[in-house]
Amino acid sequence: MLNYLWGAMIFIGILVAAFTGNMAEVTNGAVNSAKEAVTVCITMLGVMSMWTGIMKIGEEAGIIRSMSKGLRPLLKWLFPSVPEDHRAMDHIATNVIANFLGLGWAATPAGLMAMEELQSLNKHKERASNAMCMFMIFNMSSLQLVSINIIAYRTQYGSANPSEIIGPGIITTLVSTAAAIAFAKAAEAAS
Repeated sequence: MLNYLWGAMIFIGILVAAFTGNMAEVTNGAVNSAKEAVTVCITMLGVMSMWTGIMKIGEEAGIIRSMSKGLRPLLKWLFPSVPEDHRAMDHIATNVIANFLGLGWAATPAGLMAMEELQSLNKHKERASNAMCMFMIFNMSSLQLVSINIIAYRTQYGSANPSEIIGPGIITTLVSTAAAIAFAKAAEAAS
């Protein structure tokens, strides 16, 4: 459905440009936007590579493991049906840490592995378990200390102070995460 909507908007835009004599502006806009998209992708690739590398260094240095141990009480409360020594807990902890540090792209592989491990514990394979739902909603709320990608975008577009969003970002993601946990716990209690 969205493909039809976007296709219609593009077609209507081209028709309006043709009838109003603005085809050159549409062409220039398309070329400039494509150039800008490539520039942003290259910038984000560099930022992503750097922070994924830092995450790997933290993992090799044992920082991720020690942070995971610190998260165990919270994770045990959030996921009471998952055994404490199960591999799902390691993947969930890695995902939470990566999200907390604003490394959503580094969190994705751990999140996918966590979901696979949670599915292995699921007794009803045709529907999501409470632990899977909690993980999904907790992951989507994405509590972040620093939003690296937003800071990179703001830097790319010439913001005078790209890191000024850190405080509001912490507050916003804290509120969204608290609301997500409250909702998931209430739904879990109701089921």
